[in-house]
Amino acid sequence: MMIGVLGPKGSYSEKAAGQWLAEIFPGETASIHSESCRDPVLHYCDDIQDVFSFLREGPVDIGLVPVENSIEGSVGVTLDMLLEHDVTIIGETVVAIEHCLLSKGRKEDIRIILSHPQGLAQCRHFLKENFRGAELRTTGSTSHAAKLATEFEEMAAIASRESAQTYGLNILVSNIQDRKHNHTRFLIMVRSDEASAGYPYRSYEDRTYKTSIIVYLDRDRPGALYEILGEFARRKINLTRIESRPSKKTLGDYLFYIDLEGRTSDDIIKEAIYNVESKVGMLKMLGSYPASEPV
Repeated sequence: MMIGVLGPKGSYSEKAAGQWLAEIFPGETASIHSESCRDPVLHYCDDIQDVFSFLREGPVDIGLVPVENSIEGSVGVTLDMLLEHDVTIIGETVVAIEHCLLSKGRKEDIRIILSHPQGLAQCRHFLKENFRGAELRTTGSTSHAAKLATEFEEMAAIASRESAQTYGLNILVSNIQDRKHNHTRFLIMVRSDEASAGYPYRSYEDRTYKTSIIVYLDRDRPGALYEILGEFARRKINLTRIESRPSKKTLGDYLFYIDLEGRTSDDIIKEAIYNVESKVGMLKMLGSYPASEPV
């Protein structure tokens, strides 16, 4: 089983993969770096688009990507890729994020700070207060930033403690995110045509399930969104998330990403989805999966 994650080693995606596998194989110690074909192996990707591309083309069996953060909100590229690619979500996991400032040099020598755009955004206040004159550069992942920071002492990276250990960097400052409680939700996906092909997957009778969908109204009219949401409200179906995303067709034209409690095998969910589908121009099912345990 090959799992595609953001790389290189030391990324939060790697941490998310290990956390999810621990839930799938409780009590076991399956290594995510094992060379055995029986154990999961990580395939490190340069960016989120590559995770989806490798999943589509076959080098990886499972894709894991960040979808939203408690400080900065949704990851736009992930939402776009969910629409464009034929994938099914089979799970999720929520990872506690602790950003650290890492470098080979001293804090006073730092001139350039590297990180993923989300990492830089989540530490906006810290950077403004402490490194107002530093050049900020974006990278494909926080661990990629850490790897690059090994090149020069005037470079620093915003990344995890694991990245510091992986690349031999000093932790100059820990917990630099703008909010003490910082969490990122990751989605676990497979190709839709292989959603029931026997990948490691558990059925949890004691866990709340989520169903994720994308809807497109096709034409704007008064009360259109209200009608859609009403189908869930009348059946007392809890919506855990609803977000608009530009359709990229014209200004003011939007898609809606909706997460709701329940699974598609529930009669009440089937009924609601059926009625919503009749009111919209497009409805894409992304999958039903066990909700992540509270962090």
